Amino acid sequence: MAWNPPGKDCGACGAPTCEAFLARVRRGEKALPDCVFYPTGTAPSRFEGEARHSGRDVLGGEYDFILDPLPGEVSARKIVLPFRPDLVEKWGIAAGDIVVGRPAGAGCPVQHVLSVIRASPVSGLLTCLVVGPEVSRAGEFKDVEAYHIVGFEGIARAVRCEPVFGMRQRFLPGYCMMNLTHTGVVNMILAQSGGLHVRVEDIRL
Repeated sequence: MAWNPPGKDCGACGAPTCEAFLARVRRGEKALPDCVFYPTGTAPSRFEGEARHSGRDVLGGEYDFILDPLPGEVSARKIVLPFRPDLVEKWGIAAGDIVVGRPAGAGCPVQHVLSVIRASPVSGLLTCLVVGPEVSRAGEFKDVEAYHIVGFEGIARAVRCEPVFGMRQRFLPGYCMMNLTHTGVVNMILAQSGGLHVRVEDIRL
């Protein structure tokens, strides 16, 4: 094979490690583009078609924009704080770990599987990608049970209007299984070639 994954063992491909991923490629169970770091820059779609968004959520509420992944990532970044932040230091949670839990602070009933890309043992904050249950079934994970959603970061795709710095706006995380509008304060906007790189905090449903 001419290309190898970077050895981050992020689990986003569904294999617990990069070596396990390569073994699956050799057996024909996976393809190199299944790695989110493959040079194309994006992971292949696991769905038959593109997600369709009507501009209204499951309750009929309108939202201003959809938060899509940053280039090369599988979901918008999700910044979370476990109900017990001390577990981050106690369990040694670090980049590459898989964490499961429910955003109970926001009242969401759905358990999420998260791939950690940054962990702070001081604040307990975890910056993660939402990767889905297949990843947690494939290997070891750490169950924090419940967490608060602190923020999201990704590329904003305008529906009703673009994000406005300092404003509380309604948005939809592109992966939200419930198709439920979130609100948050836009506190970072960076114009990039791929679109507006946005961070939203003080999240409420």
